[in-house]
Amino acid sequence: MKKITMFTMEACPFCRQALGMIETLRAENPAYADVEIEMIDEVEHPDIADRYDYWYVPTFYVGGEKLHEGVPTPEKVEAVFRAAAGD
Repeated sequence: MKKITMFTMEACPFCRQALGMIETLRAENPAYADVEIEMIDEVEHPDIADRYDYWYVPTFYVGGEKLHEGVPTPEKVEAVFRAAAGD
């Protein structure tokens, strides 16, 4: 199982949507509850965010590979979790 690194911003409405999708996905799929998510607010931690190549939040990396950037959908968020879980 790989860790998900998620870049966010507190004021971002799409980040809040993604967090809601994550909660729903974990409630529907208990196996995903074990997937570790490192959430990094790019405003609070620009030193970390500057090491990654992305323009929009939310952005998801799994194992160092960017899997999604920008407006989330339930399908895209689930694809990130599937990749992290090795499905």
